[in-house]
Amino acid sequence: MKTIFILLFLTFNLPLLAQSEKYIGNYEIRFDTKNAVIEYKLKLNPDGTFLFHSYSNHIMKLSPEEHIYGRGTWSSKKKTLSFYTNKENDFDETYTIDLINSKARFISKSPRDKSDREIKIALKFFESEIPWIKGLDLYKNIE
Repeated sequence: MKTIFILLFLTFNLPLLAQSEKYIGNYEIRFDTKNAVIEYKLKLNPDGTFLFHSYSNHIMKLSPEEHIYGRGTWSSKKKTLSFYTNKENDFDETYTIDLINSKARFISKSPRDKSDREIKIALKFFESEIPWIKGLDLYKNIE
């Protein structure tokens, strides 16, 4: 009886574990203009941690280059990813950005969509306490 219960439990929970696999990877976007270069990168690791890097180089500023880093943990529920940072463990002199209360929607082509149109896999931030992150689209690197 125990064996049957364990097999049923694993059978029904295995798809839940596999769901987070599709989110893992590197996401980024880069904007090049004649006065600035702005780049955002997000790496989602299989262990539920993330690394965020923002780079900007404004040609007209006195100190043109700026790097901003963040790290923490992430979780998924349906197609929504939530980001958490622990002030004690995830902050130091390098990692200064707090993505707590930030949420992103996972965007991909539906398996039911049989058309030829291409939809890039992306994360769209729809909620954040950081104004420039809200509305940001980061596209997954497919290698």
